[in-house]
Amino acid sequence: MTWLRPPGPVAPGLRIGLLGGSFNPAHDGHLYVSEVALKRLGLDYVWWLVTPQNPLKDGAGLAPLGDRLQQARDIARHPRIVVTDIERALGTRYSIDTLKALQRRFPELDFTWLMGSDNLEIFRRWRRWREIAQRVPIAVVQRPGTVLAALSAQPMQHAAARREICVVDGRRNAQSSTALRAGKAR
Repeated sequence: MTWLRPPGPVAPGLRIGLLGGSFNPAHDGHLYVSEVALKRLGLDYVWWLVTPQNPLKDGAGLAPLGDRLQQARDIARHPRIVVTDIERALGTRYSIDTLKALQRRFPELDFTWLMGSDNLEIFRRWRRWREIAQRVPIAVVQRPGTVLAALSAQPMQHAAARREICVVDGRRNAQSSTALRAGKAR
């Protein structure tokens, strides 16, 4: 692997949350998930992994990567949230490949995968989701309208995943990129 510049501070034992997605557009819901994870899980940093293209979503209507990165940086007002397009640099398309590459490149870091409970409902569609759950802890932050996802989602029914996925609750933020794009289209 060629040398890869770390997106943020790197030191042995740092606890890093990874929040991946299209961020199309980035919004306060992403910030909320990150801030809850920083506080409740004692993370040192959260890295927003702005993907060039989510393999589970159609590319139609996807803003250019540079625009999404800039908007994410504008929203991520927290000093311990780092916005990065590291998947572009790594040449990875799937979360499992990104995670494996990050663990190889930064073995001294302790990663936790972050997601909103709305994503937990589709987590079983992710490539090798069970391997993600085996490699790193997964923290699911409750989002409005998906409170029961933690109970009914297939990954939570998976015996091994029950120990590897924790649900974090707090004040909920209802913003979603889909709703924001729909409002802009009107």
